[in-house]
Formats: sequence, C-alpha cells, structure tokens
Amino acid sequence: MLEVADIFRAQGPVWRRTVSLSLGQLKVMSAIEQCRSAALGGHVLRCSGCAQIEVAYNSCRNRHCPKCQASAARRWLEARQADLLPVEYYHVVFTLPAPISAIAWYNKAVIYALLFDIAAETLRTIAADPKHLGANIGATLVLHTWGSALTHHPHVHGIVPGGGLSPDGERWIACRPGFFLPVRVLSRLFRRRFLEALEAVHRRGQLQFFGEYTELANAAAFARWLAPLRACEWFVYAKRPFAGPKAVLAYLSRYTHRVAISNQRLVAFDEHGVTFRWKDYRAKGRTRYKTMTLEAGEFMRRFLLHVLPGGFHRIRHYGLLANPVRRASLAKVRELLHVATAVNASPHETVMETRPVFICRHCGAPMIVIDILERTAPIRAPPMQGHL
Repeated sequence: MLEVADIFRAQGPVWRRTVSLSLGQLKVMSAIEQCRSAALGGHVLRCSGCAQIEVAYNSCRNRHCPKCQASAARRWLEARQADLLPVEYYHVVFTLPAPISAIAWYNKAVIYALLFDIAAETLRTIAADPKHLGANIGATLVLHTWGSALTHHPHVHGIVPGGGLSPDGERWIACRPGFFLPVRVLSRLFRRRFLEALEAVHRRGQLQFFGEYTELANAAAFARWLAPLRACEWFVYAKRPFAGPKAVLAYLSRYTHRVAISNQRLVAFDEHGVTFRWKDYRAKGRTRYKTMTLEAGEFMRRFLLHVLPGGFHRIRHYGLLANPVRRASLAKVRELLHVATAVNASPHETVMETRPVFICRHCGAPMIVIDILERTAPIRAPPMQGHL
C-alpha cells in the first residue's frame, strides 16, 4: 500500500532544499520517513506456534504519522470506554471563518487554544441557561486543522453527553430527545466571544502578522479587518444524536487521532504527482467523492501545514469531563441515573489478561522476541533551511 512515508522518502530530500521549513515540520518529516524502518531498530520475532521468523521495526510514535495513530487511537479508546454514560450523545462542530484561519497559520498556539476554550465556554454557557437546558455539562473536543483537500481549515469536533447536572448537583437534566442546543444561539455567542478574545490577545501583543497581513499589527487596521466578521455567519453544526455508546466509540476511533490524510486515501504516486481521494462537501450524493492530483512538493507542503506546536494538546475535556473532576462527576451522574459503577476486583481475585504485543500473521499465535536490532540512525530532523 502506498504511504505518505514513500512520498517523503522519494521527494523529501530534494524538496527540502528548495523550501523553508520550521524545525517542527522537519522533525515530523524525519519521523515519518524513518518509521518502521531499520533506522529506528526493531525486534527479531519467532512464532510460538509455527516457528515463523519475522522482523518488526520500531514505530516513530509521532502524532502526525499516519501509521502510528491507529494504535494510539485504540489505546485511548480503551481508556475512554469506562467514561461513557447511558445517555444520548451529540456531535457539534465549531469552525473558524476563512480570514481567521489565514492568520491562525502564523499564530497556531494562540488561536487554536482560543478555538478550544471559546467553543467549550459557548457550549457550557448556553447549556447553563435555564431557557435552554439549565445544567452543567461536559464535553470532549478534538482539533482538526484540515479540510478533505489538505487545505488549512481549523475546526473542533465536540462529543457531548445529552444532558448535565442541575446547578445544585442533585439532579440529572436530560436534553429533549433528539435535540441538544439551538445551533443559531451557539453560533452567535461563539462569534461574539471569539472576537472579544481575539481583540484581547491582539491588545496584549500576542499575535504575529506577516506578508499581506503585516498592517494588522496596527490596532485601527485590525479593528477594521474584524468588522465584517461581526456580521457574517459563523459555522456551528450539530448532528443528530449517536445511536448508542458503541456508535460514540466508533466515531471517536475515527476522529480522535486522525492525521491530515491517512495512507488509505492515497491512490497513486507517479510522474504526474500524488493522487488521493477527497470529499467535496459542496457537492451532493456520490459526486462528493472525487480524486485530486497534486505535485509532490505541493502535497508535502499541504501535509506539513497541519503540524501542531510542540506540546499542544489536540484532545481536551471540559466541564464535567475535565480531568480533575471527571471521576467524581461521572460517579455522581451514574448514581443519579441509577447505573451501577463498575467495581474493581481485589488484586487477589483478579486474573490479569495480558494481550500479546506481537501476533503471528500466519497462525495467530503469540510471537516471542529473540533478538533486538539496534537503530542505524539517530532520531533527528533533516538539515534545517529556515522557516516556512
């Protein structure tokens, strides 16, 4: 199967000499190029069933690597299964308008953090209003920065239980069946709060502007630039509730650890460029699903647009699901819903089931490590050319 790594290995060394990339982007390219290759070392394995010998190379574990994120998603989902409640769950999406997306490219940490916090604040504020729900809710938000064609399109996907705790914390208040919160009300508040927060970070000098946006460093010019954004519609979308907890987990498995493009979407890599499948949301029906061919350098440039700042968390929990209070909040909700909380057995009664790390692809038996292969290259970025 064609992989992003194949494109990086074939075209990356030459392309890097013609462009300026950040250190973070160079590290991502290097990690993906070396992933599951001799460069990172590995293990020699022998099947305990059929005695087949195989070599398994180590993964880079970079969060932007298409190969590594599937296993990371499985581990994360296993940890989240215990958090699911027997209630309806809703999917909401908050999207930044194109002008703000443009300046977000040079201000990723600041604007992406605002997107998270203002989306969560909007949900919690409207939900707390007695005119709508009158409850304290929880939400899990996941940042995506790409459109289907790999363009820069920052938005957050929210997974929200359909209800919350009453202000006194003694009742569970459920949403109306099939309806969470009014989208237009969410959109208006999200727009107002985000623009207020954006003005505040501008006053504090936390935004950088380059190229055609240089003049926006001036307060008056920035105010004029913001004016049309106060009148246009901001896209907030709410889907129908998921069909039960299993559907929530299936959705999460697709979204939480997704990268800009999966290897499964790649169709061809040849003299014409890189061809991949994409979804045109402006079209309807089967005509939505199309293929696109980009010159290899443009494909790599678009992929690297979505490299996140170091240490930036792309999955965040708010309200009842915030990490410091999640365990206590969920226990309280289960008590109010009369749902038994799973009790861990004592260590003397528990038989730990250890899942084999390596499974034989021929007979399905566990494989045993019989030798260690040392890495042949250090983990480092390619020579740095500057900044994109």
